[in-house]
Amino acid sequence: MRRLTALLTALIMTGSALSAQERGFIGFGHLLTNDIIGDRHDRWRTGSYQASMLWGPEWTGALPDRFGALIELRFAGEIVAPEDISRAVPGDRPYGGVLTLGLHTHFAYGGLENSVGLDIAVTGPQTRLDDLQSFLHNTFDGPKMSSAVRDRQISNGVYPTLVIETGRRITLSPSLHVRPFLEGRAGLETLARVGADLTFGQVGRDALMIREPVAGQRYRSVADGFQGVAFVLGGDVAYVHDSALLPGNRGVTPEDYRIRLRSGVHWQPRTGISGFYGLTWLGKEFTTQSDSQVVGSIRLDLEF
Repeated sequence: MRRLTALLTALIMTGSALSAQERGFIGFGHLLTNDIIGDRHDRWRTGSYQASMLWGPEWTGALPDRFGALIELRFAGEIVAPEDISRAVPGDRPYGGVLTLGLHTHFAYGGLENSVGLDIAVTGPQTRLDDLQSFLHNTFDGPKMSSAVRDRQISNGVYPTLVIETGRRITLSPSLHVRPFLEGRAGLETLARVGADLTFGQVGRDALMIREPVAGQRYRSVADGFQGVAFVLGGDVAYVHDSALLPGNRGVTPEDYRIRLRSGVHWQPRTGISGFYGLTWLGKEFTTQSDSQVVGSIRLDLEF
């Protein structure tokens, strides 16, 4: 635990030092993803939340061309669960809670939009996310987590995780662009991903967009001035090397490939009010998973 505290303290201090050097606070973004607002089940990639705070030079609608000029302090929490948390079934994925704190930088180079960062991911009962879910289910009369599921959950661990993404936005018309991208992760889950996102509409065209890791949806963290709606379609495929969320000693084997397909709508009726809702189909992540799933993602910002 001392090692974890030292790592998180160093990460926060580094972020504070960089933010002081790089002018000021420029934006905040967040996204909630849950299968209750998707296919209405409570299983597998069942819930996550990610939030981003950004510091850098005044936002002009384009990334700076210098590594470290624009930084993001990122926080995330996620719960993965078996198909039924009321009973443990051999071959199903174990329950797991994950808390993540990360420092990332966004910059342009060679016509590419790049993001590089280091996350510290903490897993297991030390996150207390099992207690939080049990409290919420007891409060709202949801399924009760069995002691067998709780006892079988992913162990305590700390995983430094490198996250890299690079993409190129290709403008097809003023209201239509496509952005192919490559992503790599090494740590909590080690994988390589290739995909693309297609956007119809101008909302978010000049915003800083950050990708949420479960669904792959991108959320606005530094807003632009466009009003109206924009529709997004996207998809990607990942080759998975390994995953601490699917440990082999619990009788689960990760699928070699993962596929995601997503859609969504951004809307901003006027300055200070904006939102997003999207749906993502997630293919099977482990060989004994009985079905695919659909998760929903939502964001609502109101400024007064």
